[in-house]
Amino acid sequence: MAGKPKLHYTKGRGKMESIRWLLAAAGIEFEEQFIEKKEDLEKLRNDGVLLFQQVPMVEMDGMRMVQTRAILSYIAAKYNLYGKDLKERAWIDMYVEGTTDLMGMIMYLPFQPADTKEKNLALIIERATTRYFPVYEKALKDHGQDYLVGNKLSWADVHLLEAILMVEECKADVLSTFPQLQAFKGRISNIPTIKKFLQPGSQRKPPTDEKFVAFVRTIFNI
Repeated sequence: MAGKPKLHYTKGRGKMESIRWLLAAAGIEFEEQFIEKKEDLEKLRNDGVLLFQQVPMVEMDGMRMVQTRAILSYIAAKYNLYGKDLKERAWIDMYVEGTTDLMGMIMYLPFQPADTKEKNLALIIERATTRYFPVYEKALKDHGQDYLVGNKLSWADVHLLEAILMVEECKADVLSTFPQLQAFKGRISNIPTIKKFLQPGSQRKPPTDEKFVAFVRTIFNI
C-alpha cells in the first residue's frame, strides 16, 4: 500500500470530496479507485477491507482508513493543518464541525423529494447566512488575520472555502453581506495548491445532478 493515497468511492462528491480537498490543499497527489457498479462495493465488503462495510475508504500509510472524520483528522495532523496545540485543534474542530453540518444539508438536498427541495434550499441559505457564516465573519474580523486559527492555513480554512463554494452554487451572491468572507475566499482560492484544485480537469467533482442521484441509489440501495 505504499505510494500515493488511494481513494475508494464513487465518481461524485459525497463524503469523499472534503478528503479530496484536504489532500489537494496539502499538495498530496492521490489516486482514485471508483465504485462504478454494485459489485465493486460488494467486492470491497467481501474482501474485508471496509471496517464498517462503508465507504469512503482511503488506503494510506499502510492503513485502510474509513470514517470521514477519522480520515480527515489524520490527513490534517500528518500535513500540519491541525494547529500547533490542543486549543488550536479544538477551535479547528469546532469550525470544521460547523461547516460539516452546513455542507451536509447541501449534500443531501438532491436526494430529497422534489416537492420539498425549494423549502430545504431556502433553509440552507437561511442557516448559512444567519447561523454559520456570521461566526466565521466575526472570527476573521476580530483577530484581523488571514486564516481562521493561529494565523496559519489549517483544515478549518480549507473546509470553509469548500462550504462557501457549495453554498454559492445554491445562491451566487450569498456572500454579499460578508466582506471578510469575500476577502477570505479570494485569499484561500489563490493558495497555489488550492488554485490548482479549482482549475478545470482537476480531481474535484461536479455538483450532484439527477443522473448521479439515480446512480447512487442503485449502488447503495437508498
